[in-house]
Amino acid sequence: MPSTASRRRWMPQEILDLGVSTDLLTAASVFGFSRSMAYRLVQANEFPVPVLKVGNRWIVPTAPMVKALGLNGQPGGPGPDREVA
Repeated sequence: MPSTASRRRWMPQEILDLGVSTDLLTAASVFGFSRSMAYRLVQANEFPVPVLKVGNRWIVPTAPMVKALGLNGQPGGPGPDREVA
């Protein structure tokens, strides 16, 4: 049976409020990836931003995410009230 759950939509301010880093699954959600896709991309070294292995956890610095999503104040980037991913 197909899932009826919709993908989470992140507002720019929510992404900016994540802090210095976040876990892989949160970063995957921001980019619109499923859990399995996120792990595949990390294993292939193709996740869109750097990912750090710390112990048994994957940590994603948020500054590269903000830049990749165009939330760093550059013209044409999403404004504070527009959804991303």
